Amino acid sequence: MEAASVHNGRVALVTGAARGIGLGIAAWLLTEGWQVVLADIDRQRGLLVAEVLGENASFVVMDVASEDQVAAGVAHVLGLFGRLDALVCNAAVADPHNTVLESLDLTEWNRVLAVNLGGPMLLAKHCAPYLRAHCGSIVNISSARAHQSEADTEAYAASKGGVLALTHALAISLGPEVRVNAVSPGWIDARDPYVRRTEPLSDADHAQHPAGRVGTVEDVASLVAWLLSRNAGFVTGQEFVVDGGMSRKMVYS
Repeated sequence: MEAASVHNGRVALVTGAARGIGLGIAAWLLTEGWQVVLADIDRQRGLLVAEVLGENASFVVMDVASEDQVAAGVAHVLGLFGRLDALVCNAAVADPHNTVLESLDLTEWNRVLAVNLGGPMLLAKHCAPYLRAHCGSIVNISSARAHQSEADTEAYAASKGGVLALTHALAISLGPEVRVNAVSPGWIDARDPYVRRTEPLSDADHAQHPAGRVGTVEDVASLVAWLLSRNAGFVTGQEFVVDGGMSRKMVYS
């Protein structure tokens, strides 16, 4: 996917954008002419990725659980461009250890909630005035795990369920100037391209999905791009599940 060399005048901030789904969203928005600021806690990789993506991409280091870093990051975006049109809250503790409830440490619980749920709240808080000024949009990345769980994932499931509630609350609070929606991915193969080539998923992995395959970052990114666009001007406070139909499949063992 090649980035567009001419931008459309609109600016997006995408968190957790150094890899995986966040990187896919940033790359897709660049093809549609956005100026994209990638935010991530991984400074080294984030700077490298922004350089590879081209002149319309830039990077700011940010721990979304830190209000000071969120405020500084938003100020950095405004300093660069003088405006903000879109916010994509993707940063998360995305691969948590499955900790048995009786062994779940409160510190671990609090960190997952602070990043996955506190982060989107802090970002909305600091971005809201600038998004209002340009009738902007927010997309929060939740998860199919907000609805379905495997054992020992209490912190992650709770945080992603909270993101859905936060989404509709923000939609009411920030409307009509700012639209807010959520995307809940299922199984998305968000590994680096080299890993996907050298360690391909099995036929059974793909076949179990009613759509016939595991999802890609582009499946999520294309939907996010539409939700940020003016074509979605009547859509707010909603959740969009991108899981290849798995949440509608009745499974008995």
